[in-house]
Amino acid sequence: MAAGSTELAPRELRVLVAVADTGGFSAAAAALGIGQSAVSHSVRGSETKVGAVLFERGRAGASPTPAGERAVALARRILRLYEVLGAEARGAGRGAAEGTLRIAAFRSAALHLLPPALERLAALHPGIRPEVRVVREIGAGTAGEVLAGRADLGIATLGPGIDVRPDLLSGELVREAYALVHPAGHPDPRSLPLLDWDENCGSYTRAWWRAQDWIPRATVKAEDDAMVLTMVGRGLGMAILPELSLGEATDAVEITDLGPERPMRRVGYVTTAESASTLAVRALIRELRANKG
Repeated sequence: MAAGSTELAPRELRVLVAVADTGGFSAAAAALGIGQSAVSHSVRGSETKVGAVLFERGRAGASPTPAGERAVALARRILRLYEVLGAEARGAGRGAAEGTLRIAAFRSAALHLLPPALERLAALHPGIRPEVRVVREIGAGTAGEVLAGRADLGIATLGPGIDVRPDLLSGELVREAYALVHPAGHPDPRSLPLLDWDENCGSYTRAWWRAQDWIPRATVKAEDDAMVLTMVGRGLGMAILPELSLGEATDAVEITDLGPERPMRRVGYVTTAESASTLAVRALIRELRANKG
């Protein structure tokens, strides 16, 4: 397919996003309030302009090709700039940010890291309307939501994979230690079975885990850290959890330091260059950094 002009109009970008979000041309047409033939014509025109097939068509619907995934992600981010243009212009004149601010965060960060920052943000910029979505920090995680254009800023666990991405900006907010959590009063907590959940082990802790011959394989995998904490409190095992996950610990559990070589988890924000330049995201980053003070 020969490449032509790559300039897609906003309406063409909206069609690409709608097809990706709904999984088909007819569903996208219904969501946009236009005919299916108009959607098909728009997608074909976009593919001609960019010189790549963007969707695989089939009886089950339409799914983005690798080129389509990239195009749709950029389309969401470009459309987001159109959305915030007015708020940015008004805010520049008044010195106050406004409009919707989309945030993706993993569960413990959403519970314990975001609220004080959002409280200060609301006092300084009452025109900002935060929308917080909890995203599991596995696979693409919160950084993937930012890259895909579904979030303006993500609270993420930082590691080599995020730090080197050229299209993401990141900054560390907190460094939290892991601790041994076990039923209160248990005489030998290291003899208990291990409780764990999928989000718990990142590249920053794997070497430490491998070096601990006393840690058994997990016998129970839970949905999230809150479930793990509850199960430990019920006497069902022990767990190794980061500090943010311990904010809801009760007297039923005991927390034991793992010593000077304990693993650490870096938690920070991730955003794109275009979002980082907006007033609302800059204001939120300032308040998140103020948590460290």
